[in-house]
Amino acid sequence: MKFLLPLFSAAVLAASTMPSLANDRYADRPPVMVSPDLSAPWVLQLGQAPGIVRQNRQAVQQQPRQRTAQPDRVQTAGVPAPAKRTVMRPQINPVYLPQEVAYDGGQKPGTIVIDTTQNFLYLVEKNGKARRYGVGTGKPGFEWSGTHKITNKRVWPDWRPPAEMIKREAAKGRYLPTYLAGGMENPLGARALYLGTTEYRIHGTNQPWTIGGAVSSGCIRMRNEDVVDLYERVNVGTTVEVI
Repeated sequence: MKFLLPLFSAAVLAASTMPSLANDRYADRPPVMVSPDLSAPWVLQLGQAPGIVRQNRQAVQQQPRQRTAQPDRVQTAGVPAPAKRTVMRPQINPVYLPQEVAYDGGQKPGTIVIDTTQNFLYLVEKNGKARRYGVGTGKPGFEWSGTHKITNKRVWPDWRPPAEMIKREAAKGRYLPTYLAGGMENPLGARALYLGTTEYRIHGTNQPWTIGGAVSSGCIRMRNEDVVDLYERVNVGTTVEVI
């Protein structure tokens, strides 16, 4: 087992010193840690990002290992076979998944209400019901409230970050492009709903692990599949209340 220690130390050092990715505008990716239990499969453990459910280590270790056929060969005494790596993918806390809920806010059906304290977006329906989605909202210093209309809708929108944002992020060592075409790498995600004449939008994200947190510069971010669903349910002119 002694020969495994340098490998383990190097892996831990690399994980602890990995810099933040430059295209992460608002939040770093969850840190990666290597399980110190060398007798179990390697487990990528997620950090404290909001909206993430982490699998219990004991449950991981109790999962049956898959055996693969090996060619006949002489085994070296005392040397364990290479462990198979198990990757845990970030998952959204089920509370932030779309669901029908009771709603008595008083707004008329078709109104969007965004609760920036609980990080929920409600699409008000009839008969005291609403469709609720989990969202990411403004981080400290970027909170806001108000009422606007949806003035535009875009599919896979382009992104032109404001000059103020470019300057602010450059001071942190994160250099943003002046223009980024729509697509999977675009931080606005699959759809965007523009609010009034502001620079705020309800939009998708390429950082789904941040849903449920205060993480943006004021925009309301949703999972791509959720913003696509909302996009199909509302029209230009829809009232949006941010509270």
